Amino acid sequence: MTRSVLYLIACAAGPTQYVDAGVRAAQDAGWDVCLLLTPTAARWWEPRMAELERLTGRVVRHRYKLPGERDALPRATAMLVAPMTTTSACKWAAGITDTVALGVPAEGVHLGVPVAAMPFWSTALGAQPAVGRALATLREQGVRVLDGPDGYPPHPPKQGDASAYPWHRALAALPPPSP
Repeated sequence: MTRSVLYLIACAAGPTQYVDAGVRAAQDAGWDVCLLLTPTAARWWEPRMAELERLTGRVVRHRYKLPGERDALPRATAMLVAPMTTTSACKWAAGITDTVALGVPAEGVHLGVPVAAMPFWSTALGAQPAVGRALATLREQGVRVLDGPDGYPPHPPKQGDASAYPWHRALAALPPPSP
């Protein structure tokens, strides 16, 4: 039997500096983890990308594959977009899938794959009216958005603790992996 495959999709928010901790937490929970990054998040990890690839045992996707190119990742059992930025939330909800990190979960949720998303943003960014509308749209599509006390509530500007991002809380929102 194949292990359950989690696509961990990280956007360019502070906790992505510690996405290796998220990968390890998911692996400890029993997931076979495939990591996808937004282009900016990939740039942050560029000098250490090989470290992430050794950790997951797979290529880290951060751009769309070429036409005719075989997909390097197995099919996802579940997807977790964490940390999610306001930019990614608004683009995803608007159907703008210009990055693999947005296109994969946007399609996955409509293919019946369980998708959860946990943000990391400030109260100032979260106060933009488009953000609330985007979260409502994502929820209407079936995405489990963890933006309150059960997830990660917005923090005051410049006061978020990226190193304390609760990866375990995000993982708990997913169906448990099969052994």
